[in-house]
Amino acid sequence: MSFTMYVPTKILFGAGMLDELHKQELPGKKAMIVISNGKSTRANGYLTRTEEQLRLAGVKFVVFDKVQPNPVKDQVMEGAAFAKENGCDFVVALGGGSCIDSAKAIAIMAVNDGDLWDYVASGTGKKKPIANEPLSIVAISTTAGTGSEADAGCVVTNPETNEKLGIKTPVLFPKLCIEDTELMKSVPPTFTAYQGFDALSHSLEGYVSKFANLMSDMYAITAIENVGRYLARAVKDGSDMEAREHVAFGNILSGTVMCVGTTSSQHSLEHALSAYHENLPHGAGLIMLSRAYFTNLIEYHVCDDRFIRMAKAMGMEEAKNPMDFITMLEKFLQDCGVADLKMSDYGITPDEFPKMADNAMGPMGGLFACDRVQLTKKDCIAIYEKSYK
Repeated sequence: MSFTMYVPTKILFGAGMLDELHKQELPGKKAMIVISNGKSTRANGYLTRTEEQLRLAGVKFVVFDKVQPNPVKDQVMEGAAFAKENGCDFVVALGGGSCIDSAKAIAIMAVNDGDLWDYVASGTGKKKPIANEPLSIVAISTTAGTGSEADAGCVVTNPETNEKLGIKTPVLFPKLCIEDTELMKSVPPTFTAYQGFDALSHSLEGYVSKFANLMSDMYAITAIENVGRYLARAVKDGSDMEAREHVAFGNILSGTVMCVGTTSSQHSLEHALSAYHENLPHGAGLIMLSRAYFTNLIEYHVCDDRFIRMAKAMGMEEAKNPMDFITMLEKFLQDCGVADLKMSDYGITPDEFPKMADNAMGPMGGLFACDRVQLTKKDCIAIYEKSYK
């Protein structure tokens, strides 16, 4: 149950916290603001508000607005060139997990030579050390999902190799995180559900991982309580600020779970799905896999007590059987309106499952070492098959 704890990010949490940005000690004089290639950040006024806060702080800025839902390497390299051309000395990520992950990767490449894949430590990555410390990062989250705003990693896809891989290093912790729940009110119901389930998954996986420990357990079970009991409310009414705050709090905690513990192979299995099908939202893929994935683990009875505890955290106080967790998971997905997602709607076909299993177990195989039961390729294919609609 030993652990190492290092989570140095300063977090401003709660409605209206964006207005506190100008009062903070910012890590530079010219910011590169990273936003998505969609319209919401501008349309909802979040970009204008962030720009005004930087002006009040005496900070100059430029805007890079080309991030897509699943970040890809070429956009990261384009963003890094943009940061160099404009003389930016820190990065402000304004958006969801994709923006924040992209900003972290851009921060690396703005001050280091070569290609991003030179610094990736798995798959076809060249495993080079990051020679120069990345630009400092300020993360302003507009969603509750990845926890990237307060953790030390980022995930980027290389379309040339169909690899969706991470870089994890303490130098990627944002200096400042603003988790302003008012910025999350505009997230549509479906994406609120997808993002919230990603946050939940980090803690579900962390709680049943073989590397669970006293500290990760504390964060994970509290996150499960907060997301598991409030996400459906946030999906049904995006302006329910009590629900938004509980989900956002669970998201921050789940990010910390990944700093003091780990996730599991479910994330690798999903990354293989969205590595081949970039239009598949990460959270949607996790939803599709979740019932088969956790049922497979329950059938081995390696941590029955933990599944019972998670069922209780999600609201079944009288839970006594590990399959009670699957009952609560199904209810949760039904309440959030996402129980019937179909892989086929995203162009996924069963004949792809063997190559996806190889992809998950190969380039992204590290998380399989975190499982209490070692999955085989046959097991992975079976989970995909049972999840397929």
